[in-house]
Amino acid sequence: MRQFVAAALALAMLAGCAQAPRRPVQHTPTPVPQPLARVALAPGPGQPIAADLLQAEFALARNDLRTAAAATARAASLSADPALAGRAVALAVAVHDAPLATQMLARWQALGAAPGPLAAARAQLALDQGDRAAAERQLDAVIAVGGSNAWRDALRVLAAARDPALAGVVLEHLATPARLPGNDGAVWLAASQLGAQLGRRIWARRLAAATLTRFGSAASFGWSAQMAQQAGDARAAEATLRAGLARHPRSIPLRMAMAGLLSARGDNTAAQRLLAQPPQDADTYAARAAYAARADDRKALAAIYAQLGRAPVAARRPNLFLLGQLAELLGRRQSALDWYAQVGDEDAHGFDAAVRRVVLLSELGRPQQAQTLLHGLQTDYADAPKASLKLLMLEAELDVRARRYAEAVAVYGRALQRSPDDPALLYARGVAAAEAGALDLAVADLSRVLKLKPDDINAMNALGFTLADAGRDLAEAERLVAAAHRSRPDDPAITDSWGWVQFRLGRLAESERSLRKAWDKSKDAEIGAHLAAVLWAQGRRAEARAVLMQAQRIDPHSRSVHALQRRWGT
Repeated sequence: MRQFVAAALALAMLAGCAQAPRRPVQHTPTPVPQPLARVALAPGPGQPIAADLLQAEFALARNDLRTAAAATARAASLSADPALAGRAVALAVAVHDAPLATQMLARWQALGAAPGPLAAARAQLALDQGDRAAAERQLDAVIAVGGSNAWRDALRVLAAARDPALAGVVLEHLATPARLPGNDGAVWLAASQLGAQLGRRIWARRLAAATLTRFGSAASFGWSAQMAQQAGDARAAEATLRAGLARHPRSIPLRMAMAGLLSARGDNTAAQRLLAQPPQDADTYAARAAYAARADDRKALAAIYAQLGRAPVAARRPNLFLLGQLAELLGRRQSALDWYAQVGDEDAHGFDAAVRRVVLLSELGRPQQAQTLLHGLQTDYADAPKASLKLLMLEAELDVRARRYAEAVAVYGRALQRSPDDPALLYARGVAAAEAGALDLAVADLSRVLKLKPDDINAMNALGFTLADAGRDLAEAERLVAAAHRSRPDDPAITDSWGWVQFRLGRLAESERSLRKAWDKSKDAEIGAHLAAVLWAQGRRAEARAVLMQAQRIDPHSRSVHALQRRWGT
């Protein structure tokens, strides 16, 4: 059996939806002041400055930082604008030109640079040159300006250093509990997080513990738990989260983190029960639904759906897409369609909601509306490559569902023009081509998939079945399906393919054994038709007709079933 993997419609219902592309909006751009308009030009000799600035802007546009740095420095040497001198310093440091940076620092200081930014720039240069003592001295000067903002400026300098090891050593020297601001836990947390980022994990964990002891904020509990988890100490992570929840029971981040641990242990019911406590936001509702879906708890899903449906408009608005997903999971397709229709174009899930509307309209027997909406979306997203490709894939899948295989092949062809050698597209077109009777194209596409992904089990199975079904190269068909069967011996679709290959090779007993195994596991109309054909070939015609009638009840439109009925005159 060929398995059709519908890439366009495999939208994970509740597995954390990615940010979808938004519908392009036509608007009049707000004029942006040009750099020349922001610089104080000296009277008379201003033209050389303007030319240098223009050269710098063009260089930046093509990512030529070295030329931009030189041109900006020339302009800064003539201009009285301290901001331009500061920009020249930043560019010189970015291209690691220490002499130029030193020259521009002197110019910036002469023009009245503030002590804090000037010291920060000097610290950047010192770090760039690997001068630890100078970096520490300059960052001490930054911090001496006072206040939490000064500490944040110092941390930003360290975060941007090109040598993480050196920056980590300097951070440990500066950010001690005795020196960090005693009333700003956020700075302590930021320093610990930067330490972890710079590879100083042991120090970062010690500072996280000190932050927790001093401030006891929800954020400090969460970060300490995360550090413990990353160190492989799951027990300490859980104990920290439980202590945090005892102190901050309404903290959504702590409840989300604890729910994640519970789910990782397989207790999705406890995870969604924990998140059901107030307060609620869009993240808790979505996570509750995801955990309930993993637990296959339809009662919980229905409760979340009802709760959200009764919520005030302000609470419902950010959850309209989730309401649509829940309605689909609960089998309420018309309600899902109504919820998705309320998701605005500018919503992060606007595109996904529109796609689901197309699918639901098709499933509800309204193909004309589905096509109209789909074509409108294709027009709206014509200039958005990723969205446009997804919509082509959706169009092709709708054609497959409607058994318009030739049309699907053509649409997949257009998609492949945009994304050549995409294995998923080649696979999909190959399967559709086989159904359309375009066997050469099907074999070419599926063979190409296996060249790109030699271990693709679905492609092995599909190509092997296609060859066997057409009676072509049965030895190769058997080799391919045997490899797929070894990898997934309990997959009914692959077991069906193996049985069908054996039938084509004339091994009726082996064929029947495999097809009965597949039929017992999956009452699929095509598997039933294959089993009926084998029974008929063995002369067991009454049994064959009974299986075929059962297959017809499963799928009255199955082409395999109809082909046997015509052949047998039933």
